[in-house]
Amino acid sequence: MGTPLDSREEQVVEVLDRLYDAYPDTTISLNFSSRLELLVAVMLSAQCTDERVNKVTADLFEKYHSAEDFVNVPREELAEDISSITYYNNKSKWIQSACQTIIDEHDGEVPDTMEALTDLTGVGRKTANVVLQHAHDVVEGIVVDTHVQRISRRLGITEEEYPEKIEQDLMTVVPEDDWQEFTHLFISHGRATCTAINPDCSDCVLEDRCPSSKVDNEVDLASDEAWD
Repeated sequence: MGTPLDSREEQVVEVLDRLYDAYPDTTISLNFSSRLELLVAVMLSAQCTDERVNKVTADLFEKYHSAEDFVNVPREELAEDISSITYYNNKSKWIQSACQTIIDEHDGEVPDTMEALTDLTGVGRKTANVVLQHAHDVVEGIVVDTHVQRISRRLGITEEEYPEKIEQDLMTVVPEDDWQEFTHLFISHGRATCTAINPDCSDCVLEDRCPSSKVDNEVDLASDEAWD
């Protein structure tokens, strides 16, 4: 089991330094070429892999180019177009409702404030933060996805359990200049090493600083087995 640094701020700085070295080219993995495409892609990515979303949007974005396109198609047709995505029926409704609001209240353009984005159907702070950061170059918070949620707790950076509370807590200890990259680094590390099931603690660049490391437990178990 690793030992975290004395303060959460120190722990964050050490973790970020190591992850920046480990993943120098990390960035958003969703494919998009416009603000609307990003919004739709992030909405589709809820409880679905980015890889699957990218496969679906490769064809989807050839067919739909504007908020009007999404609104004017029969909902059943849109649902069919995204049917390999989790919760595709609900997401088709949310996308059409959000696009209708974009048309009615924002002249067909994706809004650029947290308040306006979270007023759209199916858009919470996570989605809004992604859109603000990557479509408008506005960083107002930290995107807390499942990787950030899992790893920040494992590292002892936060004890909060729910995404919005985790975000608010992280914003007090993560330097503001690192808010955007914090998410990308944790996603990369979560995919490569600190997976939800069976994390590869023995090959983790953060092992000696992680209070959740299983390395010592694995060594103890091996020693016990040697005596059997």
